[in-house]
Amino acid sequence: MVTPQLDADILEDRTAHVAPDVQVPSHVNVLSTKAMSSQTKGTPPSLRFGQVIIGPPGSGKTTYCQAMQEFLTHLGRKVVVVNMDPANEGLPYPCAVDISELVTLDDVMENLKLGPNGGLLYCMEYVEANLDWLENKLKQHSDCYFLFDCPGQVELYTHQSSVKNIFAQLGKWNFRLAAMHLVDSHYCADPAKFISVLCTSLSTMLHVELPHVNVLSKMDLIEQYGKLAFNLDFYTEVMDLTYLLDHLAADPFFKKFHHLNEKLAEVIQDYSLVSFVSLNVQDKESMIQVLRTVDKANGYCFGDLEERNLQAMMSAAVGADFQFNSTLGVQERYVETSGKTVEDEMMDQ
Repeated sequence: MVTPQLDADILEDRTAHVAPDVQVPSHVNVLSTKAMSSQTKGTPPSLRFGQVIIGPPGSGKTTYCQAMQEFLTHLGRKVVVVNMDPANEGLPYPCAVDISELVTLDDVMENLKLGPNGGLLYCMEYVEANLDWLENKLKQHSDCYFLFDCPGQVELYTHQSSVKNIFAQLGKWNFRLAAMHLVDSHYCADPAKFISVLCTSLSTMLHVELPHVNVLSKMDLIEQYGKLAFNLDFYTEVMDLTYLLDHLAADPFFKKFHHLNEKLAEVIQDYSLVSFVSLNVQDKESMIQVLRTVDKANGYCFGDLEERNLQAMMSAAVGADFQFNSTLGVQERYVETSGKTVEDEMMDQ
């Protein structure tokens, strides 16, 4: 006779209500123990929240990790920084898990005679093939908030699959992550570069397949290489790009590519996915705004690691309503306004 498999919770409830002087059949205890032990073995680890910091080289990813770690530590969160860049040397922050213990770019380039780009691609493929090493390292840190400092090669996030597969595996290990895609804010001053940034951001969002936050970093240097043609919210909210195309058409070099730029702008606007949050790591209000955005993206603000109340939940739900006011405040601090409207700017062309 086959003994039916009993649910561990049901068995526990039944045995809990048995009178003290009544002896429980041994086969029930055995079944209960086996069921609970198998349930324990198959139970996934508790949710772990974090950010994967990605973006082009020099966009401020490592600086962001250092600033965010210090900021979160002051807020009372237990933070773990994971260096996922095998070429990252001289880290400015205490690193709990360092991928360079597994593989380094210098060793790959020297032994396999590869260049920097090919070597970095090989390194990430090697990490993907040795995920058990990463899993064992991450298991040593529980009840922590994770920051993954990732490499800066654009190809890794637009069409190469290794990093995407690593992120997917982290999700299977019960990590709830949001991708923080950092780009230099001074690209806004050049219409051609800004359209390139939009295309890269959109491609990354579609390829990485994580909750995504695009960040304009180094806001204090936004006009270092030129003045903005429009107000800051035009760039953060990615408004009507036809105005930007008209600025491009004024340049003789880009005039012959007007049709191509027009089609690129149509693709970006048809998807209607890309928008930006401004960031200056030295500005506390800017860090708070970014943290609120990423906490909504990865679901941390709806979790149970901190005390939540109805007011906090409602502020998360309607937080987007205050984005416009926040952008105005950033513009007042970092952008010199000319006092002209968009129509006036167009008439000047």
